[in-house]
Amino acid sequence: MNDFNAVTEMLYGDGEPMVGSAMADAQALAHMESLRLNTGFCLVRNWIWLDLDVTDAQRAVLAKTRRQPVMIYAHTVVYDSAGRWDAGDFVRTSPLLAFDDGFLFKTSNTTYVLLGDGVRKRVALETVGRIF
Repeated sequence: MNDFNAVTEMLYGDGEPMVGSAMADAQALAHMESLRLNTGFCLVRNWIWLDLDVTDAQRAVLAKTRRQPVMIYAHTVVYDSAGRWDAGDFVRTSPLLAFDDGFLFKTSNTTYVLLGDGVRKRVALETVGRIF
């Protein structure tokens, strides 16, 4: 599969269905503000859970920082508390640090709130790296 097809399949192909939070946008915003986190948070919809194919060496590097070879790509940012992304933008996270409550995807700097349904896919790390 060429690079373009691999990226297209990752972004728009079928995947294993996953369920995120059923909260409405305003509800999710109020919930996250009530948690008073020490990190920023980002509400996202139309998301893809990406299980990364990595080498043993890459897995070891991630493990040293307690991260896992998983990222989220979201087609739709609803709200970003740090103002890095505008509503409607897409976002690709850094690797997973923790996953809580079935919808809070935590990275080293940000908690991503997975709203609505998403899909899960296995992809090559190089394919994810081709998205800006």
